Amino acid sequence: MSSYEYRHYPYVRPAELDGPGPRRPVVIVGAGIAGPTLALLLSTRGVPALVLDDDDTVSLGSRSICQAKHSLETWDRFGIAARMVEKGITWEQGEVYLRDSAIYRFNLQAEPGHKFPAFVNLQQYYVEEYLYERCRAEPLIEMRHRNKVVGLAPHDDGVTLTVETPDGAYTLETEWLVACDGVRSPVRHMLDLPFPGEIFHDQFLIADIRLAGDMPKERRFWFYPPFHPTNSVLLHRQADDILRVDFQLGRDADPEEEKKPENIDRRLRLMFGPEARWEHEWSSVYTFTCRMMERFVHGRTIFAGDAAHVVSPFGARGGNAAVADADNLAWKLARVVKGESPPGLLDSYCEERQAASRENIRQSTRSTDFITPKFEASRVFRDATLSLARDFPFARALINSGRLSVPTTQAGSPLDTPDADSDWTGGPAPGRAMIDAPLGNNGWLVERIGPDFTLLSFGDVGEGSAGVAVLKVDCSGLPAARYDARPGTTYLIRPDRYVAARWRRYDLDAAQAALARATGR
Repeated sequence: MSSYEYRHYPYVRPAELDGPGPRRPVVIVGAGIAGPTLALLLSTRGVPALVLDDDDTVSLGSRSICQAKHSLETWDRFGIAARMVEKGITWEQGEVYLRDSAIYRFNLQAEPGHKFPAFVNLQQYYVEEYLYERCRAEPLIEMRHRNKVVGLAPHDDGVTLTVETPDGAYTLETEWLVACDGVRSPVRHMLDLPFPGEIFHDQFLIADIRLAGDMPKERRFWFYPPFHPTNSVLLHRQADDILRVDFQLGRDADPEEEKKPENIDRRLRLMFGPEARWEHEWSSVYTFTCRMMERFVHGRTIFAGDAAHVVSPFGARGGNAAVADADNLAWKLARVVKGESPPGLLDSYCEERQAASRENIRQSTRSTDFITPKFEASRVFRDATLSLARDFPFARALINSGRLSVPTTQAGSPLDTPDADSDWTGGPAPGRAMIDAPLGNNGWLVERIGPDFTLLSFGDVGEGSAGVAVLKVDCSGLPAARYDARPGTTYLIRPDRYVAARWRRYDLDAAQAALARATGR
């Protein structure tokens, strides 16, 4: 690739090759997006982590490019989100075309007053690079490249790993093993765990190109465009003047033929015209599946990211779901490691993130079914919807070119305390993600939530604070409006920025009971 220079991270001979090493609290397998994010989140809570990866560089190709607001809020805790925003392409607008005409536009973040935009397009190799740099600067994190896990033995109180290196193999003991090792997950295969789901046979061509000239910032999606009249095309701009063009090919396409540069150029020439000039960056032909493990927690082994669940790429739900997994798991695992909560708290990670995965699979499958109809009746419905959308708003709501990633609702979580008050007309209910808002000269609400629980109080919390941090906010302005706040309104916010409980008037006993419930005690 001409625009990105891959750095190879050094292999360091592990001390365990010369004799047994200490038992590790947490070992993470895989250094994509989920693994380093989890390690950093654990480090903010004082828990050391060892990250093992069988490679020595970042992911090849741009891969996951749409970094969502809720992921940026997580990475902001390590001081790297601003760098991602600066390097990436901020976009909030999207446009849908039928043939050569725009039929409607949409805005993903219609209201102002958030620290981060709805999405930033940034190639996965940059995201991983920034995560690696931050991990390597953190004393509680050790990253071992070219350390491949080739065997494991689960025990009641931990896991024994066999790790292969250029200098030979060694064994490693850990209290908890987290598998973030991707859709093909060697750890999952070693434990012989099923990965059920649905296979989609439609094929898509990704062509990342460096294009000379002006490029759009918004997301563009075409149905039946003149330059690709039988299928759909998706366009995203990325950092370094790179365009991601995604051509739907159909089931019968020959992937080896489609990947040839001359065939990619033929499609691009039809799209951009005879005068356009570009350089090839990366290309791939892919099919995809929607799969989810039956459980994410198996004894002392936990699965996260694509190792636990995988969805179609429509909606940018894969990488962002991996970050949400890490955010959900980190504070719970840290509490268990430090003896502050029982191991049963980790069952809520499985329950909450499985519910989120089901929602992501449902949404991405619906997008796939709309973009690639499987039956003639479905195609007729899709085409009728598109033809009506320019003139009728109800039809626009039916168009599904990818319902883009937002924080999932965790309604019914065993950690949540249901509302005791019945007069809520707004604000995030228990099980929903908190909402950001500006705090005047004091920055942003989202950056004031620390690595532990926080009481967000609109007024005085009264006696005691249930043993957690208290953030007092004026009962006026945008924060109060977004939280349906009156004097005395109080929210209990989890470390992953979800609402655990809320009250119209603060009550110490109720707050302590809600905190005990939210921490599995």
